[in-house]
Amino acid sequence: MISQVLESTFWATVANDAILIMCLYPVIGSFFWFFGSLSYRWLRPNDEDYNWQVLPKAKQPLVTIMIPAHNEEVMIESTIRYLFDEINYDNFEVLVMNDGSTDTTADIVMRLEQEYPRLRLITIEKNKGKAHAFNIGMYFAKGEYILSNDADTIPEPDALMKYMNYFIHDRDMNTSAVTANMDVQNRTKLICKSQTVEFSSIVGVIKRSQAAVNDSMYAYSGANTMYRKSFLVAVGGFRQNRATEDISIAWDHQMIGAVPRFAPNIVFHMNVPETVGDLFKQRKRWAQGGTEVWLTNIKKFLLHPWRHRYQMSMFVDSTLSILWSFFFVITSIIFALDCVYFVMTGNWERFGHALDMSAIFITFEMAAGSLQLLAALLLDHHAAKLKYLGFAPLYMLFYWMVNPITIVWTFIPAMKTILGYGSGTWISPKRKAMLKSKEDSGA
Repeated sequence: MISQVLESTFWATVANDAILIMCLYPVIGSFFWFFGSLSYRWLRPNDEDYNWQVLPKAKQPLVTIMIPAHNEEVMIESTIRYLFDEINYDNFEVLVMNDGSTDTTADIVMRLEQEYPRLRLITIEKNKGKAHAFNIGMYFAKGEYILSNDADTIPEPDALMKYMNYFIHDRDMNTSAVTANMDVQNRTKLICKSQTVEFSSIVGVIKRSQAAVNDSMYAYSGANTMYRKSFLVAVGGFRQNRATEDISIAWDHQMIGAVPRFAPNIVFHMNVPETVGDLFKQRKRWAQGGTEVWLTNIKKFLLHPWRHRYQMSMFVDSTLSILWSFFFVITSIIFALDCVYFVMTGNWERFGHALDMSAIFITFEMAAGSLQLLAALLLDHHAAKLKYLGFAPLYMLFYWMVNPITIVWTFIPAMKTILGYGSGTWISPKRKAMLKSKEDSGA
């Protein structure tokens, strides 16, 4: 009898602790990223961030700038011309991987080949996705280093020179890839301004914290990352059936002991979704990709925790993030049903109590999130984005809810991918709408 009481008490305590952890997870996470970013800034030596050297032409390694393209006729020419005319680096080539485009992308690139001798076009007849195009491109790339550059992405003029400063030292022998610091290019709409705050939070705080803890990184930036070609070959290239090849390759590199790097001093500019529908599609893809790498590697962490101890923080945080997402969705549904029941039965005291408790949790989360975002905006781009702090509440109220919803939404598709039913084919974004928006704003 006593043992049964103790056992029931034990499990009740475990359940209460688990619920408390789930409730406080966003708050704890925000404080963790906040202090991690401060550690990166003040405790970790980052000479490359501030003191990079210009390499003479004779000592510049050959870099292949690879542009995977599917129906990019609106953006491709301006991006190629920018790379050849503005990049301050001599020893590079541009390789466009035309992945089954049905528009004039190939015609535009072939015309530009006559103007730029270091430009090459590889055409893949059938659209099989960015990862597939990149894997084929690896074997056509002449460079020892490959810069993944999306068709709508503009790196700063000194980007290649700065990138190479992360590879040239003896201590960089195990560096597999370096990912740059994203900046939002199309800021004409409220939803885009809010994403400016969001990317500062992700890039400005979370990646710094991941690097500060144990040289880990949950994801590269697919839009602009410099890869050491030998490390791409070492893991068999990109996983072609994954929703997000940049997340998968980052985990694959770290599981073999390679070191990813984050370069906050290298800035690239790209377009972000301008409608709620496009944003939700993007976040579903990101959420599915994150769940896929978690499902792919869960067995390795459980069976060999010591072997993967340096990546354990990634696994633990990803696990808590997925569990919290289900907790958030389920408890939100229960909360909404309870409130409806209290109103229908006239139990205004319980209804008010429920609202008070939810307000307390939201206040704590908003306070912790504001601290994280404030640190992000101060650290990123020398506080140049601090003017966007006013959009932080919209980010925290809307985007933080989108994340758990998309994780739950895509959990079954992610499981199907792991079971062999995934597809990496892509649908090109609405570039024409984006271009028109930029023209209307006078950008």
